[in-house]
Amino acid sequence: MDPFRSHPFDDDKLKEECGIFGVVGVADASNFVALGLHALQHRGQEAGGIVSYHPDHGFNSARRFGYVRDNFTKPDVMDTLPGNLSIGHVRYSTAGSKGATAIRDVQPFFGEFSMGGCAIAHNGNLTNATALRRELIERGSIFQSSSDSECIIHLMARSIQKTLSERIKDALRRVEGAFSVVAMTRTKLIGVRDPLGVRPLVLGRISDHGWALSSETCGLDIIGAEFIREIEPGEMVVIEGNKIESTRPFQPAKSRFCIFENVYFSRPDSIIGGRSVYETRRQIGVELAREAPVDADLVCPVPDSGTPAAIGYAHESGIPFGMGIIRNQYMGRTFIEPTDSIRNMGVRLKLNVNRALIKGKRVILVDDSVVRGTTSRKIKDMILEAGAAEVHFRIASPPTAWPCFYGVDTPERSKLLAATMSEDEMRDWIGVDSLKFVSLDGLYRAAGEAAGRDAAAPRFCDACFSGDYPVAPSDKIEEGFQMKAAE
Repeated sequence: MDPFRSHPFDDDKLKEECGIFGVVGVADASNFVALGLHALQHRGQEAGGIVSYHPDHGFNSARRFGYVRDNFTKPDVMDTLPGNLSIGHVRYSTAGSKGATAIRDVQPFFGEFSMGGCAIAHNGNLTNATALRRELIERGSIFQSSSDSECIIHLMARSIQKTLSERIKDALRRVEGAFSVVAMTRTKLIGVRDPLGVRPLVLGRISDHGWALSSETCGLDIIGAEFIREIEPGEMVVIEGNKIESTRPFQPAKSRFCIFENVYFSRPDSIIGGRSVYETRRQIGVELAREAPVDADLVCPVPDSGTPAAIGYAHESGIPFGMGIIRNQYMGRTFIEPTDSIRNMGVRLKLNVNRALIKGKRVILVDDSVVRGTTSRKIKDMILEAGAAEVHFRIASPPTAWPCFYGVDTPERSKLLAATMSEDEMRDWIGVDSLKFVSLDGLYRAAGEAAGRDAAAPRFCDACFSGDYPVAPSDKIEEGFQMKAAE
C-alpha cells in the first residue's frame, strides 16, 4: 500500500486538490502559515510546502510528504524559514504524478526573474494545461514538475510586463479552468481568484499590521486572525505593508462557486458566502427528510462528513438520531497492512458498528455522497451483520455522474456508479432497502437559493451532478471526453 494514498474507506470519496495559505507583516510568518495549513489539512494530506522571505536570507523553502504536524513543527525545519512574509500549500494531487517520487510536484513553486523572485501556490485545476505545456516546451521552456500549476511560472517568465504583479495577471489571463492563487514576491503577498470563483479564497487581518490569505475561514481562526471578506471572483489583491490594492484583471463573468465545497470539501466550521458550512449541511438533511421520508427507528450518520445532514434529517423527520457507526480517530493514513487478511478488513479498520444501538432497528444511514459505491456496500454489510432489521441510505448530494476537471480527483466517468446505473439499480447493487439522493433543487435550497436551481443561470458549479461545465475542459475534450449533449 502506498503510504501517501488514503485508506480504502477514503478512496471512495472525492478528493480536493489542495489548500493554500499566506501571511505578511508578522514576525516568523512561516509559523503562522504552518498553523494555517494544519487547519486546512483536510484539503490535502499527501504533502505540504512552505516558502518564506527574509531580507538577509532571501527566499527559503521546505517541502515534505505527509502531515503538516509531522513536518512543520520541528525547529530544524522552521528555523530555515525566517521572515515576515510566507506562503504555503497542502496537496492532494489531481494533476501530476503521485507518491514518493513526486517531491518535485509539491508546491509552492518558485521562479527567479529579472525583477526578483516569486513563489506561487495554486488551488484548482487548469483545463488547458496540456496545450499550454506543449506550447511552452516547443518554445524552449524546461519543466521541473508534472504539475499543471508550473505552467503559471513559465507563462510569467515569457511575459513582457515590467512587474511581477503584472506578470501574474498576464499569465493567469492565458489559463483556463479553476484557480485560486496565493503568491509572494520580496515585499508583496498576492491573492487571485479565477473569474468564475470556482475555488475559495478569503482575506483576514492579524492584529494591526499583518494580513492573511486562506482557502477557508477555519485557517484564519487557528491563528486568531479576523475574517475581513472573501476575495471576489475575478479579483486580484496585492498586499504590501499596510496597503491593499484590488484590481479586476479578467473579463467579468457570473460566479460559479463549487457547490461541493458546501457538501463535503470545506470544514463545517468554515463560513462560505456568509453562511455556516455546518448549517448548510444540516439544512441538506432537512431537505432530504422532506423529499425522501421513510419509516424507520434510527438516523445514523456515516462519520464524519455525514453527521450534520443526519442531524438535520433526524430533526425534520422526528426520528431519533444515534451514532450507530463509530470512527476510529487514531487510524492514520500510514497504517501498515502487512497481510491480505488484514488488508481485506477494509472499512472495518476505520469504522465500527455500535451493535447495541443498531440491533433490531430500521436504520437510515446518511452519507455525503456515493462515488463508486464500494464503501456503501461494505457499510451496509456491517450494519446488517450487527442485526439491523432494515437499511436505508439517504445521500446529502445528488448522484455524482460526471467527473470534475476543476481541482477534484474524480474517477473517470465509467467508474462513477451514477453514470452507469439508475437510482433503483444503484439501490439493488448496494443491497439496501431504499436509496434516495437529495435533488439538485433541494441542494440549492439548502445552500440559500429558495427557488432552487435556475437552469438558465445556476449560481454554483454543479458539473459533477449536472454535466453542465462552466468552462469547457479543452484538454480532456482533446483526449476524447464527451460532453453532455444539449437538452
